[in-house]
Amino acid sequence: MAEWIALSQLVLQPRPERIVGIAADGTPVTHPQFRQQVLRWQQAFARAPGQDWALYFDDTLAFAAALLGAWHAGKRVVLGGDNLPATLDALRPQVQGFAGDLPAGEAPLQADAEIAADLTLQPLDVAELELVVFTSGSTGAPTAIHKRLQQLTAEVDALQAAFGARLDGAQVHGTVSHQHIYGLLFRVLWPLSAGRVIQPRRFFHEDLVTALAQHDALLVATPAHLKRLPEQLDWQALGGRLRAVFSSGGPLPSDAALQVRALLGVAPTEVFGSSETGGIAWRQWSAEQPQWHPLPGVEWQIQDGALAVRSPHLADSDWWQTQDRVQADTGNSFRLQGRADRIVKIEERRVSLDALEQQLRAHPDVQDVRVLVLPGAREQLAAVVVPNPPGAAHWTDTQRRQQAQRLSIHLASSHDAVTRPRRWRFVDELPFNAQGKTTAAALAALFRPLMPVAQWQQRDAQAATLHLPLDADLIAFDGHFPQAKILPGVVQLDWAIHYGREVFAMPPRFARMDALKFQHVARPGDVLQLTLGWDAEKSVMSFRYVSDHGVHASGRVVFADA
Repeated sequence: MAEWIALSQLVLQPRPERIVGIAADGTPVTHPQFRQQVLRWQQAFARAPGQDWALYFDDTLAFAAALLGAWHAGKRVVLGGDNLPATLDALRPQVQGFAGDLPAGEAPLQADAEIAADLTLQPLDVAELELVVFTSGSTGAPTAIHKRLQQLTAEVDALQAAFGARLDGAQVHGTVSHQHIYGLLFRVLWPLSAGRVIQPRRFFHEDLVTALAQHDALLVATPAHLKRLPEQLDWQALGGRLRAVFSSGGPLPSDAALQVRALLGVAPTEVFGSSETGGIAWRQWSAEQPQWHPLPGVEWQIQDGALAVRSPHLADSDWWQTQDRVQADTGNSFRLQGRADRIVKIEERRVSLDALEQQLRAHPDVQDVRVLVLPGAREQLAAVVVPNPPGAAHWTDTQRRQQAQRLSIHLASSHDAVTRPRRWRFVDELPFNAQGKTTAAALAALFRPLMPVAQWQQRDAQAATLHLPLDADLIAFDGHFPQAKILPGVVQLDWAIHYGREVFAMPPRFARMDALKFQHVARPGDVLQLTLGWDAEKSVMSFRYVSDHGVHASGRVVFADA
């Protein structure tokens, strides 16, 4: 078994016998080589102003070196979930700078090229050094969570005590990002202490079998990834070399867990916790619906029907009240009963979103579902459904309405009209982020309309007229004009062609525009009248937008055969 090294002392001395990971070109990275990278980053961060620095790296080993270098320079490290411009803009007021793989135009801090001959490292101060991570936003807006290195050290120790004995010599593969707390612990900090070889990039289904079959391995994944394992891949090629499959970030459905066991030949181990609490408990799917066992060092009790925990993974020794409803089981184990914070009030009626989802999943036409509350002057329940079998992307509006009616009737035995979803979306798969989580924001975005609700007044082979009420929630109003919500001209042109194709037999290829004019801006609350004309002989469609404010836009669009 490899020597265990505490996080505070990971790179104090070079250890030539130790392999830290595999470089992008496939060559091993020794501990002395990795330590040199940490020293280069330590020097760069030591000169950098301020305390708070944000890191984003695609390569896990490069990330690990920069993280340890920043800590050895006394910095507080902030981890964004991605390097998208909006994420960087949100972080910018909170940090003094960035390091890592950033978009063009950014100027990230670079590691030093040379190392001072007299540079030495001291043990990391686990009581003072901090990391800032963000919740996934699965039930609301992401929140910054401060973690002391002492908490992370305790959690790594608990993971090793619970699972380490069966993982010696296994290389660490993952489908999750190290930029989030789950991936950070399982793909970076725990392997560094335990001496397990780190694979530096995230793997996806197409190349996962090949990667896992090359050596003894463990896989760090999420329910979103494990639910999508393609059955047609040659999983037999793993040949028993997969030691463990870990899943966290959300509940793993029993059918997915049993399929993982059948395909990969190992029962998945599910870890329960959150960014705020750290790891709480684990269960292994060697049987259907196994109970949860607390991780070493975690105490738990039931307060007002919900789980309360106390552990070294928390910032202090107080009990932390969760919103997870639980029932005590045999021994020191428990079973989860859903979230208390998923009980909402709709028109003064209490509704359990978990119960709605559970009942909808029992319908043979439903593969998966999420129920949410859409805010507004009058809050509404909404459901995002993955049909069984998939194919909703090709459904007509009539098919969607019929399916929504069938599912609403299915709920009618236990929920009246007020406490059933009033809005429905049918998708081929639930939206999920890099960490494999389905966020509240992503679900709500599915109910932001792309097009207004057309009210047809006339439609025949040569002419059509329709009214288009401009709802403020239309996605078309987002981002084009920051100072005001104004309907862009390119959207008006796109809508005209879209509705024209619904009524006219137009050639497939757009050729050009003629006599295009934009005269008045259109804003939320306006009701546009769109008049369309079609000249089949010339392949020309004319359009004209008017409202109570006058003419907004007009023009002609010429089409041609492919």
